[in-house]
Amino acid sequence: MKRLVWLAGITSLLLLSLTGCGRDRTLLQTQETVLIKPKVKISYDYRIKPNDRVAITVYKYPELTPTSMSEKGILVDAGGYISLPLIHRVHLAGLTQTQAAQMLERRYGKYLKDPSLNLEVLNKRAYILGEVKKPGLVPIDREKTTVFEALAAGGGMTDDAVRDNVLVLSHDSQGNLELRRIDLSNYHNIALSNLTIKPDDVIYVPPSGWKEFRINSDHFTSVLKTISDIASPFVTLKYLFND
Repeated sequence: MKRLVWLAGITSLLLLSLTGCGRDRTLLQTQETVLIKPKVKISYDYRIKPNDRVAITVYKYPELTPTSMSEKGILVDAGGYISLPLIHRVHLAGLTQTQAAQMLERRYGKYLKDPSLNLEVLNKRAYILGEVKKPGLVPIDREKTTVFEALAAGGGMTDDAVRDNVLVLSHDSQGNLELRRIDLSNYHNIALSNLTIKPDDVIYVPPSGWKEFRINSDHFTSVLKTISDIASPFVTLKYLFND
């Protein structure tokens, strides 16, 4: 009887813990209808760095845009320079895409009439790690991307993901590392969070304690199985000799 009571108590605790985990897994929790607007408008312009690849299109002068240049882009060298037809070496590192395009137009304007052009960095990306279905690179093809868009590109979070403690590691304007924690389980907390990610940001979705428990349990079980496998022949011999 005592054993049945003990088993019932353990079962109840497990059910309660699982119910709690289910609530934590629900995104955007709120008990009321709410419309919250971000308090600060966030803007960000990507600045070209050494080892970036840029695509440049000179609209009225296609001969200045070789096919290989438009497909693969031009490598910005370690010094921040690229080499172009007619205007030769040009320093782009530290400029935004708009600033670089305007500067190139001025350079080409010395030789060409109305040299309108477009410049785009081709290798902008963020990284998503942890409890997502497809971890890895997330291409960023515009100036701003949100955490939700990155998670969607990663196939969404797994069942073992912690929704209320998503980490975003990025660099500030001075190049210092900055860590943000985002609670995706609560609507109010999301409204107060900076959800924008930039190229080279790292998004990490940590695993739940339940997954860690399962992994540790598997390791423990594996050790016991190994010990059992080693001991099994000796136990068999003992029984044989006893017989």
